[in-house]
Amino acid sequence: MKKKFQFFLFSLIILISLVFYNSYFKSPTDQRSNDLTEKDETKPVVGKNNVIKNLKYDVKFDDNSKYSISSKISEITNTNDNEIVIMKDVAAEFNDGKNPTIYITSDTATFNNSSFNTSFETNVRVEYMENVITSDNLDLNFKKNNVYIYNNVLYEGLTGLMKTDNILINLFTKDAEIFMNSPAKKVEISSK
Repeated sequence: MKKKFQFFLFSLIILISLVFYNSYFKSPTDQRSNDLTEKDETKPVVGKNNVIKNLKYDVKFDDNSKYSISSKISEITNTNDNEIVIMKDVAAEFNDGKNPTIYITSDTATFNNSSFNTSFETNVRVEYMENVITSDNLDLNFKKNNVYIYNNVLYEGLTGLMKTDNILINLFTKDAEIFMNSPAKKVEISSK
């Protein structure tokens, strides 16, 4: 009977020690990282902010245009009283109500929840009708009503391919300005 009591007391001490260790010594970000690791070993965004899986924002503007953005993993931060969302594995759509929808995907993006402006980075892909543009970066600016695509830009359309440094597109007129960073360089175009 005395040995059973000693074993019980020893087990209780071990249990209390584990709870105490997890409560006071183990980092909460270590616990959060373990909870959010997915099958494909995708790591959540590093930080001590709110991490959310499968986040989606739908925005409808006064002119009936719509913007939707979603990500598999997001971290919500506050910077200068603005809610900034750092996203991974991102998909977005913009429709002005008059023209076909513009689809954007990227590995990461930074979304401003106040202005809805978004900076897409890494493996950016834009699809509009039968046109595809790939690049390293894309900035979607609703205040200026434009899409700025830059760094390793490759455009593929029905008539051919084009390599350039920058493309600036007006969201409503769909007018595009295509230019290089250096005036000495030329935009490369090849027909199909």
